[in-house]
Amino acid sequence: MTTTVSKTAAIVSMMLLLSKTCQAQLSSTFYANSCPNALSTIRTTIRSAISSERRMAASLIRLHFHDCFAQGCDASILLDEAPSISSEKTAVQNNNSARGYNVIDKAKAEVEKVCPGVVSCADILAVAARDASEYVGGPTWTVKLGRRDSTTASRSFAESNLPRFTDSLEKLTSLFGSKGLSARDMVALSGSHTIGQAQCLTFRDRIYNNASDIDAGFASTRRRGCPANQGDTNLAPLDLVTPNCFDNNYFKNLIQKKGLLQSDQVLFSGRSTDSIVSEYSNNQDTFKSDFATAMIKMGDIDPLTGSSGIIRSVCSAAV
Repeated sequence: MTTTVSKTAAIVSMMLLLSKTCQAQLSSTFYANSCPNALSTIRTTIRSAISSERRMAASLIRLHFHDCFAQGCDASILLDEAPSISSEKTAVQNNNSARGYNVIDKAKAEVEKVCPGVVSCADILAVAARDASEYVGGPTWTVKLGRRDSTTASRSFAESNLPRFTDSLEKLTSLFGSKGLSARDMVALSGSHTIGQAQCLTFRDRIYNNASDIDAGFASTRRRGCPANQGDTNLAPLDLVTPNCFDNNYFKNLIQKKGLLQSDQVLFSGRSTDSIVSEYSNNQDTFKSDFATAMIKMGDIDPLTGSSGIIRSVCSAAV
């Protein structure tokens, strides 16, 4: 009996050690020898894309976020529909909304030219988000590398794990908490809405049917570009003040009841996260520092490492 217990304990200890070893394989110097020009190659592509379309910075940050929240940071969001793959691209939160796939494909193609079969699409997503932030005045951070790519995707898992624009503060807190992210991480990451745009469909109900927690003038301005019964895909900047600059105006907007999405405004609605919003509205450096920290934590969500997963040759297919 004692021998059996000892063997069981040894097996459990070995499994825990192996798990920790896999996590430890993520390293900022992962490609230092195998592909030393990987990061500079990715950066060139990302900067070129954003210089052509400023909005792309927000799209690339969001793409990394939507990847990590659905079965981990494994590039599953990039996979196209296939007989054995239920593409996350058509999940409610991504369909006709998530963008930047072509930019990641371009970065992957360029990296393949210098280091074929070495750099994962999951790592390219993580690096692209960092480079996008930096390009538009946001923080930079050291990206841990060594993720591998999944061979599967799940539309249903994405739909149940990605936030929705109608989510309550409780729902958002629970969702982020399930990924190991704190309320402070959640508010900091939401600050990425200081750049980018949203479709009329996502904020129509807020500007027409919500008089309690929205500035009347702000709602009136937004209605001009978002008719009550049409124009679902009409775009509006998430931050009306400095829509192309990564700053803390997003939080100042929330305090003035000028959050575009309901899921934004709930962060400042007389609840537990009000103090964090106030802090970030008063201290841009603190916001940017916390955003970088939260992005690093998010990049650690369930990565495939070691012998798990593959290195795709094309990001949209499991090959």
